Amino acid sequence: MHGLLTGTGLALAAAAGVYAVLAALASAIAALRAHRQATVAALPAPAVSVLKPLCGHEHGLYQQLRSVCVQDYPNFQLVLGLQNPQDSALPAVRLLRHQFDALDIDCVIDATRHGANAKVSNLINMLPRCRHELLVMADSDIQVPADYLARVVAPLADPCVGLVTCAYVGRARSGLWSALGAMFINDWFMPNVRLAALFGSQAFVSGATVAMRRAVLERSGGLDALRDQLADDYQLGIQVRALGLKVKLSELAVDTMVDEPSLAALWEHTARWLRTIRSVRPGGYACCFITFSLPLAALGAALAGFRPMALILLGITVAARLVLHFPRHARAWRQLALIPLHDALLFTLWCCSFGGREVSWRRERFGVGRGGSLHRIGQQRVPYHSGEIAE
Repeated sequence: MHGLLTGTGLALAAAAGVYAVLAALASAIAALRAHRQATVAALPAPAVSVLKPLCGHEHGLYQQLRSVCVQDYPNFQLVLGLQNPQDSALPAVRLLRHQFDALDIDCVIDATRHGANAKVSNLINMLPRCRHELLVMADSDIQVPADYLARVVAPLADPCVGLVTCAYVGRARSGLWSALGAMFINDWFMPNVRLAALFGSQAFVSGATVAMRRAVLERSGGLDALRDQLADDYQLGIQVRALGLKVKLSELAVDTMVDEPSLAALWEHTARWLRTIRSVRPGGYACCFITFSLPLAALGAALAGFRPMALILLGITVAARLVLHFPRHARAWRQLALIPLHDALLFTLWCCSFGGREVSWRRERFGVGRGGSLHRIGQQRVPYHSGEIAE
C-alpha cells in the first residue's frame, strides 16, 4: 500500500511538472513570436466594420472605446450597440462621437431580443448597420494598440483563413479580487490556450476579437445560429471550421479590464467561465485537474512522503509556475503570496463547477444545457423601445 501511494504521488508530481513546463514554454514561444511580428508589413487595408456590443458603464469604458478610434488604419466604421435607451454606457458613447466627429461612428439602440444570449441579440441588431465586407466583433472591455486592426485583418487576405481571434491579457483595476481575477486569465486560462495552440488546436475563439468576412459569417450559419449559445464565440469557430476554413490565433494579445469588487463577484464570474468551458468540452474539462499544477504537485509530493524525487518534481513545478506568472505582472513580486491562494481558489471553483448547470450573466440567471445551449431562468428584463438610432 505504501508503495502504491508513493508511485501515485510521483506520477502526479511528474504530470504536474511536465504540464507546467510545457505551459511555460508555450507562453514563452507566443511572447517571442509576438515580439518578432510586432511590425505589420505594408498590405492592402480593406474597409472594416468594427462592432462593439455594450451593456452598462464599465470601468474605463471610454478609454477602451477610444483605443479603437485612434487606430492607424485608413478606412473603418465603428458600430456601437445598446439595448436600452437609458443605458449607463450612453454618456461615454456621446463623448466619443463628439470628440471623434470625423470618424464613421454609428450607435444602434434596439431592445429586440432574438434569443437567450443578449450579446448575440445585440450583434444581430447591429449587423444591418455595417457597411463593409470585413467585420471585427470585439467585447467592450478590451483596450487595443494602434495597430490592432491592421494586425487582426491581415491574415484574412489568405482565403483559407475564415476567422481571426486574439488572446488577451487581464489587467486588474485594483484590489485583491481583481488581482485574482486577472491571474485566472494570465496564469491559468491563456497558458492552456497557448499550449493547445502549440500542438495545432484551432478550437480557441474569444469574444475579445472575432475578425471575419461577412460572406463567411453568412455561409457558416450566421449569428442566428448562436442566439441560444452560452459559448457563442466557441460555437462560431466550430461553424467556420466546418466550412473547411482555418481559425487563426493572432500573435497580438489585447488587454481586458478585470474589475471584481468582491469575492462573490469573482466567484460568480469565474464560475460562469468554468461552466462555459465544461458545457462545450466536458471530457477535456474533466481532465483539467492536471492544469492545476501547483496543488497537484504538492499533493503528489505529500503522497510520496516528500521523497527527494518528489521534491525535485515539486521544485520544477514551482519554477515553471513562477515563469508563467512573472512576465505578465508589473507588480509580480507583490503578488507572490497570491499564487497559492489563487491556485487553491481556482481548484476549489473547478471542483464546485461540477455541481450545477446554472450561470449568472449581466444580472440574469441562465440554465446551461448540453452542448452549451442557454435558456433564461425567471423573468426577462423589461423591454425597451426598439429600433431607435442614437444621434
